[in-house]
Amino acid sequence: MPAKSISTQADGKTFEQLRQECLQKKKLFEDPDFPACDSSLYYSQSVPINFEWKRPGVCKIQYSEGCVGPDSSHVCLCHPGDCWLLAAIASLTLHKETLARVVPNDQGFDRSYAGIFHFQFWQHNRWLDVVVDDRLPAVRNRLVLLHSASNNEFWSALLEKAYAKLNGSYESLKGGSTLEAMEDFTGGVGETYETKSAPTDLFNIMKKAYDRGSMMGCSIDITSSAESEAQTASGLVKGHAYSITGLEEVNYRGKKVKLIRIRNPWGQVEWNGAWSDESREWNVIDSSEKKRIFQNSMDDGEFWMEFEDFKANYDKIEICNLTPDSLTDDTKRKWEVNMFEGNWIRGSTAGGCRNFIDTFWTNPQFKLTLLHADDNNDKCSVVIALMQKNRRALRKEGLDLQTIGFALYEAPADEDHLGKDFFRYNGSKARSKTYINVREISERFTLPPGNYLLVPTTFQPHDEADFIIRIFSEKAAGTMEMGNTVDADLPDPPMPSLPEEETDEEKGLRRMFEKIAGSVRKYKYYKKLGEEIKFDGVSLNTCHSIINLMDVDNSGQLEFQEFKVFWEKMKKWIMLFISYDTDRSGKMSSYELRIALKAAGMHLNTKLLQLLGLRFADENYDIDFDDYLTCIVRLENMFSEYQGTFLLLSMNV
Repeated sequence: MPAKSISTQADGKTFEQLRQECLQKKKLFEDPDFPACDSSLYYSQSVPINFEWKRPGVCKIQYSEGCVGPDSSHVCLCHPGDCWLLAAIASLTLHKETLARVVPNDQGFDRSYAGIFHFQFWQHNRWLDVVVDDRLPAVRNRLVLLHSASNNEFWSALLEKAYAKLNGSYESLKGGSTLEAMEDFTGGVGETYETKSAPTDLFNIMKKAYDRGSMMGCSIDITSSAESEAQTASGLVKGHAYSITGLEEVNYRGKKVKLIRIRNPWGQVEWNGAWSDESREWNVIDSSEKKRIFQNSMDDGEFWMEFEDFKANYDKIEICNLTPDSLTDDTKRKWEVNMFEGNWIRGSTAGGCRNFIDTFWTNPQFKLTLLHADDNNDKCSVVIALMQKNRRALRKEGLDLQTIGFALYEAPADEDHLGKDFFRYNGSKARSKTYINVREISERFTLPPGNYLLVPTTFQPHDEADFIIRIFSEKAAGTMEMGNTVDADLPDPPMPSLPEEETDEEKGLRRMFEKIAGSVRKYKYYKKLGEEIKFDGVSLNTCHSIINLMDVDNSGQLEFQEFKVFWEKMKKWIMLFISYDTDRSGKMSSYELRIALKAAGMHLNTKLLQLLGLRFADENYDIDFDDYLTCIVRLENMFSEYQGTFLLLSMNV
């Protein structure tokens, strides 16, 4: 049973509710969330073109009676920057069940036409239902951007509009990876192979993926922008996204030859080497086999080539494997899936890669327990996929993809969030091949059963982003986020001493207290604390927090015994601060806050540490003594007063 989709409309109304309203009012739908104006087209600069927004159902452009039922031969493109999306759409048309999920068949230009359509996309482990009106950008009554080669099909243009709305604008779709769109169409997990360094059984890997309904694409790398979309002598286009539509083995002069079928979304430009449409190799093979191979081939843009020629000419292969959520019940194999969401927040959890060992340990950490080996194997197959969230939509704010990667370590059995020394003295057992600025990076591993620590990171520290991480395993695996402990191990306050039993230190402390408090032997004016103890910069706000913590009899004043307990705490806190103020600047790194609080007996989870970092760290990710003291006093106050972790969330951080 497919997962239910979530409406993305600002007013919360579903497609059917909006359509019925339009039919009752006899008005065509106009989407207030994605209006027919320039801001929906581009965000960085205007284009010197007079765009008109046309409805296929009411303008002079021909239209079909149904929205769905397309095939990949009908899809074409005006703007080369969208070829990655077009290649994914062409692959989508080869998977009818998946196509019916993305393009629901409950819509069209028939009697229920109301100028409204909807499409469904996978985003961050949820299926979203995206509603659009059918006003499409056109120039002189001709659709621009993505459209169909047929004059009476508009499903691809409407799909592109919905995808543009999901990502903020049409311009946000400029440039991308075919794999990105494939994942958004299926909820699958992507893998990338470099043909020049691929496994020896690459053909078998791809054939197995094809038989399981995986979507695949390929491309040729470019060395400069001048090579983009440049055509080679053999008819291939560099920097261009192609779809892989078939793999076969044929008998050719007494031996088996591996063939691969590829589609160019442009349509016309094709490979002209061996096994191309009119090549002589086809004259040698058996006619029945030739008929079988060509029965599902397209006339334009699709071609066969020998697999060795494919590897020699193409550089990258992208495979989108379907997840259990997307597979039908009769699929041969399903993956167990675990998913986490997290954030890299500067000053607390944006620690960067291992090159930055002083902050690397502060990144989010996840524990993976592999208990059961694969069938007929003593190892465990695992695919780990790390994805940045919402980066395409954030382009208009000047934010692009971060450079990301991850590492796996053999984990101690019982420890929580691991500190700097662990990573200083322990190397990774597996990791992503490289750090790269793509939406998702994924790797397949074969690991012995055991406990592993997964650390996702950006390359540079202080780089912020939201992410999800998906862990696919053949057998059920145990997973948990580390650093979730929220508790305190605070010592009981010492019993009061009689004046005649006080030590010399206590007597000196009493004399200082009496000097501050006066003859009433009560500390009424907390302002004097900052003046007398001489901690430069201790604020009245901090002093007030101290009074709240130590005033156990609720008198609004401090007795000497209360002051003495505070003084013992204060000495410990000062020593802790000094130990983390490594350069004696009067400040400590906010990344050290977790271990500083742990040394003081308080354990906080990652979310609370992120909030504290945002509240108390300055622009250089440092915390001065006053803020450190305010933070630690408020935390101890909350732990002491409520003796429960859930009320920490109500702190004024």
